[in-house]
Amino acid sequence: MGSHPDKLIHAIAADNQLRCVAAVTTRLIGEACRRHQTFPTASVALGRTLTGGLLLGAGIKDLEKITVHFHCDGPIGNIIAQADPFGRVRGYVTNPEADATVANAVGKFDVQAIVGSGTLFVTRDAGFEIGLYKDAYRGSVPITSGEIGEDIAYYLAKSEQIPSAVSLGVLMSVDPSDDDDAPEFTLDRLRVAAAGGYIIQLLPSADETLIRQVEQTIAQAPASTDMVRMGYSPEAMLQAALGELDLRVLEAREPSFYCQCSRERVLQIISSLGRQEVEDMLAKDNGAELICHFCNETYQITGDELADILTAVD
Repeated sequence: MGSHPDKLIHAIAADNQLRCVAAVTTRLIGEACRRHQTFPTASVALGRTLTGGLLLGAGIKDLEKITVHFHCDGPIGNIIAQADPFGRVRGYVTNPEADATVANAVGKFDVQAIVGSGTLFVTRDAGFEIGLYKDAYRGSVPITSGEIGEDIAYYLAKSEQIPSAVSLGVLMSVDPSDDDDAPEFTLDRLRVAAAGGYIIQLLPSADETLIRQVEQTIAQAPASTDMVRMGYSPEAMLQAALGELDLRVLEAREPSFYCQCSRERVLQIISSLGRQEVEDMLAKDNGAELICHFCNETYQITGDELADILTAVD
């Protein structure tokens, strides 16, 4: 699995009564888990949240960003995904080592156990990149399920009044080991075998009979994880979920794990700390190390670069 490129589609169905987004995100989630060195269950939680953020991001305007933030009281702490409308998403978890793998059932991970309860926040903001600061829209709901997909559906129904079906899945697999005594899970043998999902939303024009029909077809469709594992495209996933209903794809793109951090941004952040702090860094360490939360990239800043910053501050 994973040889096909990831894909994100935006579609309408049932004579414009349903809005649909679907994605295969196996490579993207694999990269996120590799960067953050997440343990199995944390990988599933992060993967579902990143896919959910990506799908929600497909419906926002050009200069907007959407942030999905699970503030959990379970061992994982926080799960954060931030997406833009161009199929780019980044994110992280507070505790990448949170794990609740069900014994002897490879691929069965108790996400609810590491999430617990708490609050789901969804924030949409616009214009920061070009200096336009519009008030952010922020909605929140209690975490009711801890399974991620159901919580996003609950948020959409309660906070945005959009009845939605949300299916998000991540399948982890462990590469076989030649060593019989090897522990069942080691991070270097763990990989994302399949990831993806869909969101189907009822538009105001949808009638009652359509709602019941969609509920039935979704209930009969395979789980999104199984569909990705079997090689379904996003279109095929939606068609399986919608049964006989017509489906029209509006746009398709290849999504990616993408972070806006850069060396230039890191230097800007350091110069904004003020003269005293930069002098301290220079005196104590003759340099600085900054790690980006979102992508785990490490930036080593040299003493010369700090000296340049101090010269520029003068």
